[in-house]
Order: sequence, then C-alpha cells, then structure tokens
Amino acid sequence: MTRRFLFVLGSARPDGNTELLARRAADQLPADVEQQWISLAEHPLPDFVDLRHDSDHVRAPSDSAAGLLLDATLAATDIVIASPVYWYSVSGLTKRYLDYWSGWLRTPGIDFRQTLAGRTLWGVAVLAGHEPSVADPYVGLLNNSAAYLGMRFGGVLLGNGSARGDVLGDAGALARAKEFFATEAPPARFAHASA
Repeated sequence: MTRRFLFVLGSARPDGNTELLARRAADQLPADVEQQWISLAEHPLPDFVDLRHDSDHVRAPSDSAAGLLLDATLAATDIVIASPVYWYSVSGLTKRYLDYWSGWLRTPGIDFRQTLAGRTLWGVAVLAGHEPSVADPYVGLLNNSAAYLGMRFGGVLLGNGSARGDVLGDAGALARAKEFFATEAPPARFAHASA
C-alpha cells in the first residue's frame, strides 16, 4: 500500500505554530507520499453522542464533516494529530474527533479497528513553555489510542511557541522535524481499554 498521510489540524486558528511545525515535517516526505490536510476548525464536528448501549452508530454521509473525516481516516496509512497542547492534552476540537473514533468502532460495515490496525499514529504539538513533561498526558493519549487499535505509534514532535510564528525560532524542533517521519515506528502493541 502506498503511504498516505492524513494531517488532522486541531488548532482553533489557521497557520498556528503547530501547523507550521507539522508542515515543516511534512516537507521532508517523499514526493510520491500523498498528503491530505483537514482543519477541524473548518470542518467542525457536532457533539459526539455515545450510543453504545442504545443502538448502532450510523455511517455519516460523505458530504458531512464526520463523513469526510471518517473516509480520510480509513484511507490513511499514517494519521498525524497536529494539535497544540491545551491544558496538558489535545485541543477540544481534536478530542471531539477522537471521541468519534468510539462511534466508528461501533458502526456496522466499516471495520474501523481492523482497518487501522498496523497503521501509524503520529503527533505534532507546540506548547508554551520549555518543560516538555507538561505534554505527557498528550503523548499518553495518543500512545494509548494507538495501542488500543493495534496501531504503531510514531511518537510526538514537540516544539515551543506562543505568539504566531514563534516555533520557527525553535531550532531544536525544526531540526527534529527534518527527521521525524523518517523514523520507523515500533511494531504495534495491543492494549485493552474502554473507548
């Protein structure tokens, strides 16, 4: 299967630091690797409704935000969550997208878990501060989500910045961006959890 990267942009503002860092990393991908970029702010998802004990989830129409994101997620070999660190984890827009994964796991006919198993989940994040440990909950969320679905976890590329464009002054993050997608993700591991 040809590699196809889906970049899910979780910032509330366009061209923010996280997107800038993700684009620097994506610039290093070979030309034959397909890239799809979807801004969650431009394609807002309605509140997620958990139906798991009441009825089956129904596949959303392809022309809806949920349908667009589902189709793109299923088609991707590599999913990149590009969300700034908000309160030690992903943005609310990103969390809502991940909540939809719970529904897609229970939507008949799409085999969400089987389709994502073996694929790779990555993260790109910028935080305001120089202590990377504050992003531990962010990293844990993505790592555990990957493990639950039997995906590979490629890790999280972290940068520093607050004002627009600050990350472009983070020489360490820009250097790591050049090699980030070149690293081989470890084999998938499986974890049990309730999504």
